[in-house]
Amino acid sequence: MLKTTGATFLAIATSFFILLFSPPPKSYYHSLFISSSLSDNASISHHLRTLTRRPHVAGSQANAEAASYVLSTLSACNIKAHIVSYDVLLTYPYSRSLTLTPSPSEPPITFDLKQEIYEGDPYADVADEVLPTNHAYAKSGSVVGPVVYVNYGRVEDYGTLKEMGVNVTGTVVLARYGEIYRGDIVMNAFEAGAIGALVYTDRKDYGGGGGDAKWFPDDKWMPPSGIQVGTVYNGSGDPTTPGWASSEGCERVSIEEVESSGDVPLIPSMPISGADGETILRLIGGQIAKDNWQGSIDAPTYRVGPGPGVVNLEYNGKQVIATIQNVMGVIEGVEEPDRFVILGNHRDAWTFGAVDPNSGTAALLEVAQRLQKLQRSGWKPRRTIILCNWDAEEYGLTGSTEWVEENRDLLASRAVAYLNVDCAVSGAGFHASGTPQLDDLLKQAAQQVQDPDNSSQTIYEQWIQSTESSLIGRLGGAGSDYAAFLQHIGVPAADMRFGAEYPVYHSMYDDYTWMEKFGDPMFHRNVAVASVWGLVALRLADEEFLPFNYHSYALELQKRAEDLENEISDKGITFSPLFKSIEELSKAARKINNQKKEIKEAKGWTSMRRNDHVKVRELNDRLMMAERAFTDRDGLLRRPWYKHLIYAPSRHNDYGSTSFPGIDDAIENAKNLNTAESWHVVQHEVWRVARAVKHASLVLDGKLT
Repeated sequence: MLKTTGATFLAIATSFFILLFSPPPKSYYHSLFISSSLSDNASISHHLRTLTRRPHVAGSQANAEAASYVLSTLSACNIKAHIVSYDVLLTYPYSRSLTLTPSPSEPPITFDLKQEIYEGDPYADVADEVLPTNHAYAKSGSVVGPVVYVNYGRVEDYGTLKEMGVNVTGTVVLARYGEIYRGDIVMNAFEAGAIGALVYTDRKDYGGGGGDAKWFPDDKWMPPSGIQVGTVYNGSGDPTTPGWASSEGCERVSIEEVESSGDVPLIPSMPISGADGETILRLIGGQIAKDNWQGSIDAPTYRVGPGPGVVNLEYNGKQVIATIQNVMGVIEGVEEPDRFVILGNHRDAWTFGAVDPNSGTAALLEVAQRLQKLQRSGWKPRRTIILCNWDAEEYGLTGSTEWVEENRDLLASRAVAYLNVDCAVSGAGFHASGTPQLDDLLKQAAQQVQDPDNSSQTIYEQWIQSTESSLIGRLGGAGSDYAAFLQHIGVPAADMRFGAEYPVYHSMYDDYTWMEKFGDPMFHRNVAVASVWGLVALRLADEEFLPFNYHSYALELQKRAEDLENEISDKGITFSPLFKSIEELSKAARKINNQKKEIKEAKGWTSMRRNDHVKVRELNDRLMMAERAFTDRDGLLRRPWYKHLIYAPSRHNDYGSTSFPGIDDAIENAKNLNTAESWHVVQHEVWRVARAVKHASLVLDGKLT
């Protein structure tokens, strides 16, 4: 009896000892991470001001200095940090000119193609360091032709012009930026027969709508001289190393091979200001454009042409193999160091980059500093956390793509998820996109963080009130650095930000002053982004069971498949194999959720928990690897780098987010050709996706057939 009593006392004493002296649960540290005691809006403001004091385009000395700042900040946080360099093909403008001849009897108008500094501009002393306005990877050449106005330059816009009897062949098109990726604007122009393309920012979309609207620095809108620059490359990564890393001394394809790839434009193009765009529009005759093609309330009447105004566009670029630098920071996991939770943001900017991308860089450094404070409090991650600051994203997601290509096999076997923040803040309102198994996690994180614009509610409450369509977007577009992770190797991914599109995007007015006045005056939104971003990462790194729910994935695929079936219901295409595979995925998702629940319920004392680690690891591996099964080694038809059959860009809009891109592309082609063979390709693509979904269900199930 005494022995039993003694044993019982010892067990109770041991339990109290464990409770008193064991480290706090991981949830304690997660709550601490998002607390006001750890966040620091002044520090974020300082980081942003430092990073944006000079323009820092990829390959420049200023961007190398920004890399050194990020490296030193990570190192100061006791995070093992290093630089990974690649030698990649970048382009810079050598010379450019644009003239407009109103009529044969009138002298030409010469455009200066400059963005004007404003009175009191604090960056006037470094304004000459801003790269002359251009399109990266634009075709060099000189073209002369009458102008045709093509609205946003979409495929459907050219369809409208064809219906109007307007022939685009041999003309220089004028398109306004807004609905699709600029590279697709130029590509669509080439396919329509144009010899050159001009892309401008319309006051209706970016200038406040005209009338009495003010512009920066008095308001948030783009000034009349503002020019949105950017890349027109339609690929990912270094164009000379398609599919492999641009390491020193590597194999490279020739410039001729790059041009024949279809990923770089074959006609010259140039970005121009809204003021210059209106000047050209005033000298275009012909039929009046449709109402929804017109501009702001005080803009001239838009006509489609062609002519009589004739444009002379000259552009010469220089191609350089330049060194880019990714900055990497690693916090090694204690229990599962071979499982990676990856956070990424890019550093390079076309100009000052206060919103794009350095609001995200400042948030990344804020996350790093908070993680250091957690480590001082005793926190250690279960899995490894990797902080990535990419270079040359603006040229074509280059830094992240080269790193993923170099580390493809290791990442494919070990990466849990990739969490991206590009433009962390451009205004109010939280937005998130991701692969569907992360939906619940994103919502739960948003429920724990206070809305920076209304302290009486959470971000989640603001989010659901302001969203009319789907709460969480998808990552089908290739708009940021998640592309290589998700669309090339199949790593679950998410992207988040405050604010949507902003008027001074990719212009020299995207500076610290704009952010301080209009984007986030108190830098509380920047703090909130860092909180959600870091909290999602902590849960993925620390929780024993990965917080994935593939039931959400099955529901998403079912809805999208039904939409496609309804779209072509009269074409004899059967979606039954896809629906069958989705049902199998749904069953596998329910099964693994139940298995997770059973293991949790079976857990007892700590001594018993050790016996379950193999089961937990095996279940987590299935959750992690299921996304990989949605990829196909052959990739999309004519776009083999994109391996993911569920999420990839639309063929005519690199920013466009679609589900089942291979099916979408095949349907578009079949509608144009309307042949038995083209519709057979649609059916084949349905089968391909059905097989991929079935593979994902088998991975989740964890058993061989």
